[in-house]
Amino acid sequence: RMSFSFFKQSKTKTPQELAKALEDSLAALDSKTVAEVKSLEKALEEVERNVALIRFMLSGDGEIEPSPDLIAQLTVEVCSEDLISLLIHKLPILGWETRKNIVHCWCILLKQKVDSVFCVAKYVENHLELLDFLVVCYDNKEIALTCGHMLRECIKMPTLAKYILESPSFELFFKFVELPNFDVASDAFTTFKDLLTKHATAASEFLNDHYNEFFEQYEKLLMSGNYVTRRQSLKLLSEFLLEPSNARIMKRYISEVHYLKVMMTLLKDSSRNIQLSAFHIFKVFVANPNKPGDIKVILAKNHDKLVELLTSLSPGKGSEDDQFEEEKELVIKEIQRTS
Repeated sequence: RMSFSFFKQSKTKTPQELAKALEDSLAALDSKTVAEVKSLEKALEEVERNVALIRFMLSGDGEIEPSPDLIAQLTVEVCSEDLISLLIHKLPILGWETRKNIVHCWCILLKQKVDSVFCVAKYVENHLELLDFLVVCYDNKEIALTCGHMLRECIKMPTLAKYILESPSFELFFKFVELPNFDVASDAFTTFKDLLTKHATAASEFLNDHYNEFFEQYEKLLMSGNYVTRRQSLKLLSEFLLEPSNARIMKRYISEVHYLKVMMTLLKDSSRNIQLSAFHIFKVFVANPNKPGDIKVILAKNHDKLVELLTSLSPGKGSEDDQFEEEKELVIKEIQRTS
């Protein structure tokens, strides 16, 4: 009597067959005419089934453990054909369940080393336009979150993060973080933040090389009519300015009158959270021992208003109370000394 498990095994595809089957089903999605709509539906089901099988091969199902050997073979197969490219370009027409499974597989595949090489990352390095495609997909709210997740997995690799920073598509983030769809805008902001904070060296090289254009664009976020955008970008600004590897950028930023004025405007914001975040950057302008003359002039000119504003600024109840009051006192003293 033939056991059921034997039947199951005989139906299991090898990694090679599975990769080929997925590639074929993706290629079949190029239906153009109405007559082909039926075959399009069939092809979509086929893709869904193959992606689910790949997910199973990569992570098992709780009862069956995945085989490291099969995972390695599958990783090589996925990279040897143009499967990754096809998969990414077809994301807009795939169903929700399929996309969810693709993200799951993507996270596993990117981490796979075969003979000490991260094959999938290497593939993306050789097809960098795929990263631009994923960035541009923030404009399509159906797949924005899928692509955002896949992008953040890529950004964990310094070479891929550096490429996006240097790519013209990076500028799109200034638009995407302000998109009307809150979930998409938040996701774009998370990716934007990762690009500026995950790899200190790449980020500081980028900020050094593109200082003027970057901070000009960034100022629009700080002055945005959207409260969430103002608050997030202010918080992120202090995060990357205070990063030790960005010391040169910080020095440059706090010697510019223009940016001092931006912080002074934010100190008067209607939101206390924003006032407090602005204070933490403003205090660095004031505490700078090598303040340029024009910065001293502005502080002296606005002396009374600033002291009044800072005196009334309080962090609310919390553990940082004492430290905040101490810092505030020092800043007020320094402003008075400058005057």
